[in-house]
Amino acid sequence: MALITITHLTFSYEGAVLPVFEDLNLQLDTNWKLGVVGRNGRGKTTLLGLLEGRLQGKGTISCPEPCRCVPQPILDPTLPTERVLEELSQGEELWRLQRELRLLGLEETILDRPFQSLSGGEQTRALLAALFLGQRDYLMLDEPTNHLDGPGRQMVARYLSRLKRGFLLVSHDRDFLDGCVDHILALNKTGTEVVRGDCSSWLREKQARDQGELARNQELRGEIRRLEQAVRRTGDWSDRVERTKYGSKNSGLRPDRGYVGHKAAKLMKRSKSLENRQKQAIEEKQGLLRDVERYDALKLITAPSLSSRCLLQARDASIALGGKPVLQGVNFAMEPGERVCLAGGNGCGKTSLLRLLLGETEPDTGVIQRASGLEISYVPQNTGFLQGNLMEWVEGQGIEAPLLLGVLRKLDFPRELFSVDMAFYSAGQKKKLLLAASLSQRAHLYVWDEPLNYIDLYARMQLEELIVREKPTLLFVEHDQAFCRAVATRTVSL
Repeated sequence: MALITITHLTFSYEGAVLPVFEDLNLQLDTNWKLGVVGRNGRGKTTLLGLLEGRLQGKGTISCPEPCRCVPQPILDPTLPTERVLEELSQGEELWRLQRELRLLGLEETILDRPFQSLSGGEQTRALLAALFLGQRDYLMLDEPTNHLDGPGRQMVARYLSRLKRGFLLVSHDRDFLDGCVDHILALNKTGTEVVRGDCSSWLREKQARDQGELARNQELRGEIRRLEQAVRRTGDWSDRVERTKYGSKNSGLRPDRGYVGHKAAKLMKRSKSLENRQKQAIEEKQGLLRDVERYDALKLITAPSLSSRCLLQARDASIALGGKPVLQGVNFAMEPGERVCLAGGNGCGKTSLLRLLLGETEPDTGVIQRASGLEISYVPQNTGFLQGNLMEWVEGQGIEAPLLLGVLRKLDFPRELFSVDMAFYSAGQKKKLLLAASLSQRAHLYVWDEPLNYIDLYARMQLEELIVREKPTLLFVEHDQAFCRAVATRTVSL
């Protein structure tokens, strides 16, 4: 057993209001197949950077072997893939590399192609094959599924589950995590927890624990109210009894001051005892709910219904890019109330079809029809264009700022970032901003292209619950199978 030991680690980014980690103490077994989960901004990618040595914090990190992140930048992506992978696998024989590639569903022919010509999913799988073949470093996978289609995710999950050595995997895809990890590291609000099992078992235990804390919190609230009333009553009784020590001026009677004083003291002692119990209950209540992951229900603004029974339609639509056919003879129609998932492997034309339907491109052949007056809210796959002042961007989108900011807060977006240049947002925070903007727009149809990339688990569940409850008309591309099962009414495979 080899342990990674983190002791009294504190780290914050320059100019940040709050530290990412403060006095973190943690031990991780490198033999574990460890999944790392947590809300966006909790420090998952930061933790990987600290373990790899790219970031430096206060405290100590002891690693028995070098830690390496996947994916990682390639210095010269114009080189043939074989040259790139040969260097990463540290001189392993070619036949071994070819075997690993086949296990990950890749053809040997990719070795002759420039690395930059591979799709994002192919690059990720090729890097995994080379790096795990070398087996000299402790590998840390930072959200590799964001570039993988459904079959690709299944292949990688099977590959990782068969490995004899451990790894660290950051992902928000529940099915993917369940398929390949045996431990979960959860980055909670106030600290970390490590549990044995897959993501689903951790989530069930976490939700049961949260419900228990919420129930105990309600119980303590009632107890505190009862104790407050008892303290007031006992204090009033004590005061009234104490006043009778001196009797009434007109009565002429002389009360037994010793007895009355003793009775008043007993009532006061009881009052203090009740106050102490009340204080203990308040302290216990304050100790609860610190790590409970609660979220408010999201809302949706839909436009008034259109009279048309068909919102979008493609008839015999075809398009080619760079002389290569992408879509050929596509026929597709969408009615109000449908939630359609466009499925298919990387490069099959899902995003191209969305762009055709949105009117961003025109088909080479065929016809695209949109209902008169159709209002569409679009979330693109790419977030790199987000930069500059948030409020200026919101104003340019014609969105009510208070509405959008409210949605962002429900998505656990920190208030401190409202005044920060959007270029410094994390990938997950940028995607949340685009989703919040979409939810704040009045639309007949919502078109989302891989909306869950980099989005944390709880935000995914918020979106699922919103869509199932509000039943918007939605056309989307997504590879998170748990999400697709929950929300899609129809799947169209390309």
